[in-house]
Amino acid sequence: MARFSVPQFIDIESKIVGPLTIKQFAFIAIPSLVSFLLFFVLNFVVWIVVAIVLVSGGIAFAFVKVGGRPLWVILFKGLAFFWDPKLFLWKQAIVEKKIEVPDIQKKRHDLDRIAKEVSRLGALWRDMNTKKNPIPKREKSVPKKSLTEIQEQYQVIQKLSGEKAVARRIDYR
Repeated sequence: MARFSVPQFIDIESKIVGPLTIKQFAFIAIPSLVSFLLFFVLNFVVWIVVAIVLVSGGIAFAFVKVGGRPLWVILFKGLAFFWDPKLFLWKQAIVEKKIEVPDIQKKRHDLDRIAKEVSRLGALWRDMNTKKNPIPKREKSVPKKSLTEIQEQYQVIQKLSGEKAVARRIDYR
């Protein structure tokens, strides 16, 4: 089986120009070259001030990091923030809608009735679980059907095993 080396530390740039990366070298070399060319154009005192500003700016861009990001990235993002147009609109839509409550008294009466039913159910549940004596009017009486009506609804059948069972008859007419 072939072995492959997996690159590690890919966020660290290679040191190509001595102890400097290419970006760091460019950030120092370009302002130094510009200040060298300005030496022949400007007065000596003015050139000293401009050279100090250019070279110190290049060194800052090459080495200073703010929050783990290079200074030149922070400056670029800051300029982009100020340069890009910003228009944030948020206006809540004003919706005028009339809400009509047709019969609030009826709804309130329905809610009261439901609350009473729930409380009665809770009381019935408590009584069923705690009392030994039967609860009056708990079960509603079922209308008595005649024996012939019940026999018409059910039929005795015999299974293949010979066992007899009662099944409900359904007529699809």
